[in-house]
Amino acid sequence: MRSMTGFGQAASEGRGGRYSVEVRGVNHRFLDVRLAVPRDSQSWEPELKPLVAEMVERGKVDVTISRVAGAAAEKRVEVDEELAKSALQAWRKLQKGLGLAGEIDVGFLLSRSEFVRVTEARADPGDDLPQVRKLLAKALRSFDKARVREGAALQADMKARCTRLAGIEKDLRKRSADIVPELAARLRGRLNKLLEGQQIDEQRLLQETAVMAERCDVHEELVRLASHLKRLAGLVRQKGSVGKPIDFLLQEVHRELNTIASKSSDVEVTRLTLDGRAEVEKLREQTQNVE
Repeated sequence: MRSMTGFGQAASEGRGGRYSVEVRGVNHRFLDVRLAVPRDSQSWEPELKPLVAEMVERGKVDVTISRVAGAAAEKRVEVDEELAKSALQAWRKLQKGLGLAGEIDVGFLLSRSEFVRVTEARADPGDDLPQVRKLLAKALRSFDKARVREGAALQADMKARCTRLAGIEKDLRKRSADIVPELAARLRGRLNKLLEGQQIDEQRLLQETAVMAERCDVHEELVRLASHLKRLAGLVRQKGSVGKPIDFLLQEVHRELNTIASKSSDVEVTRLTLDGRAEVEKLREQTQNVE
């Protein structure tokens, strides 16, 4: 079992500078991969996204690739001459209109980032793609290890809750078997009290007991509940992407518990179904993070 939540990173020096790759994942119904790459490397996306899809089946995954130029990188200064000329003309017009003396400081112009920009003279960014692919693969392995660690914790908790649900199902089965005799005994006691010692029509008593037993019969629901819980326990121990089928089964388990509760007015059955639904809700919360 894997969690959809995790983090992984990798970095290395190369000809194009120092590259760093970070991978973050959170829960999501489907697979949603988002890449943030250097501005001049947008063409990498079709090459890198499949690497993520090979390892992740579900979740929102953000991949951030950043680059810091090396110390030996060739730099060049680019001047926006048209913008500087326009600024100079505006200054002279203002100077003339206000009667100001002096000349504009060239150093001031050079200090403004909108006029002067230092850039790096780079070769084709595609040359760095093999290095970035290796880094992404390494970061994904680190990311996957984190997901497996958290998945193991989720799995341990979910196994324990499945065991508790199985115990609740067993108690419901036992309690349901005791309800009909108790109903018959209660009905006989009420009739004795009402009739004040008169003869009870045993045939009518049996009919009334049968009707009441039919109304509170939950045998079919218990059979389905046991089947769902057996399948659920298997899924929790299964490898691969199991979040969606687990979530579906939990809906079915919740439905059966609701039906059992609605059919019975027994206090113990009500308590057991409430306990069961509480465990199901906790399992559903955990499943939101399961791949």
